[in-house]
Amino acid sequence: MNTFADLAKRVLAAQPRLGRTRLVAVDGPAGAGKSTFAARLAGALRADGATVAEVHTDDLLDGWTDLVSFWPRLDTQVLAPLRRGVPGAYRRYDWIAGRFVAQQTPVPVTDVLIVEGVTSARAAVRDELTLSVLVAAPRELRLARGIARDGEALRPQWLRWMADEAAHFAADRTACHVDLRVDGAPQPPPDDPDREYVTWTPDPSPEDDPEDDHGEEFRS
Repeated sequence: MNTFADLAKRVLAAQPRLGRTRLVAVDGPAGAGKSTFAARLAGALRADGATVAEVHTDDLLDGWTDLVSFWPRLDTQVLAPLRRGVPGAYRRYDWIAGRFVAQQTPVPVTDVLIVEGVTSARAAVRDELTLSVLVAAPRELRLARGIARDGEALRPQWLRWMADEAAHFAADRTACHVDLRVDGAPQPPPDDPDREYVTWTPDPSPEDDPEDDHGEEFRS
C-alpha cells in the first residue's frame, strides 16, 4: 500500500529544482480527485516538518475557456519569483463575479510548492518538477462529480472542458511522463484514504479496451 507519509519523505529527500523550492504538480482531468490528493500530500509534508504552499490553477484561469493559456500568469507571478528565491503573488479569479480580484494572494518561499490543477505537469515545467502526479478517474464519475458541484446548468461547459482536456493530455503525453499515476476512484478503496492512495498503470493496448476506466485522454 502507498502512503502519503512515504511520498512526503520521497519529496523532501530530493533536491529543489525551482530555486530553493521543491515543486510538485498534481495534474489530471477535472473531477478526478486532484484537490483531495494534493491536500492529503500537503498534510503529510507538514507533518514531516516541511513548509508548504499550495496553488490551485482554477484560481488563475480566466473562466471556462482558459484551460491552457493561463500558464504565463502562473509562470510570471509565481514560478519566476520562486526561481529567484523570492516570494510570488497572484490575483485569484472570482468565478461568481467573472473577473480577477484586486487583492494579491501571496506565495511564500517554502520547502515545497504544490501546484494542483489541469495541465500543471505540462512539458514546459517538467525540468523543474521534483514530483509529477497524474490523478485519474472514470469519465462518467468525473462528470457526475462536476455536475453535483456546479449544477446541471453548467453541463455544456463541463462537456466542452472535458473535450479540451482530452486533446491536451493526448498532445502533451502527460501519462507517459509523470512520476506517479494515482487512481482517483479505486475499487476497493484503501482502508484509510487519508493516509493511503492507490496507483494505476496505463493499459498497454488501450485500443482493445473501449471501456478503459481512465479515459481516452491518457492514451498515447
